[in-house]
Amino acid sequence: MRVSLVLAIVLAVAACGRSKGPSQTLDKYGRALKNHDFGAAYDLMSSSFRGKVSREDYVRMMRDNPREVDETAERLRGKRGSMEVSAEFEYGLGDNMRLVQEDGRWKIASNPLGFYDQSSPKAALRSFIRAYRLERWDVMLRFVPNTYREKMDATKMKSQFTGASKEQMEALINTLEANVEEPIIERGNDARMSYGDRYTVQFVKEDSAWKLKDLD
Repeated sequence: MRVSLVLAIVLAVAACGRSKGPSQTLDKYGRALKNHDFGAAYDLMSSSFRGKVSREDYVRMMRDNPREVDETAERLRGKRGSMEVSAEFEYGLGDNMRLVQEDGRWKIASNPLGFYDQSSPKAALRSFIRAYRLERWDVMLRFVPNTYREKMDATKMKSQFTGASKEQMEALINTLEANVEEPIIERGNDARMSYGDRYTVQFVKEDSAWKLKDLD
């Protein structure tokens, strides 16, 4: 599990007074960009960012994009707007819980009832694995494409995963879960994800929901 602090900045039309904290950091960053002091700007980046991007790469990127740098500095300069400070908590099978500060207290902003999200191929895959782990055979039917849906029910779904092929299906799901972060290629209403040594998950989008067409 990890907890990461995310600053979401919304620049409003109306100006407000100078404040410390996040706004002060943005001021320093804007001034560093304006002065082309990219070393100072890099020092204001988070440790996670610096762990992925070296100082040399950051400075080179900034020097190679002077117009974008100047535009960013100009847009940041003197801007005062509403700033939302939020925290994102990652847990379980890649789930995220977002929290926001309200009147000095942290409140949960994510939908805690979205157990079986199908808004993206990756979300559908995670939801499918969750339903399997909890033996929600009725929920697993949601991930069956319409072409096969008429031939399936909760009893047949349970038999498919707990019958004679139980060990094989368990191994397949374990491999899927271990590779759930693999990249997914989307093309219109179809998507695919390669995983393991030779497997591929095929997805299809129907009625605004992503479903799993083939697991191997």
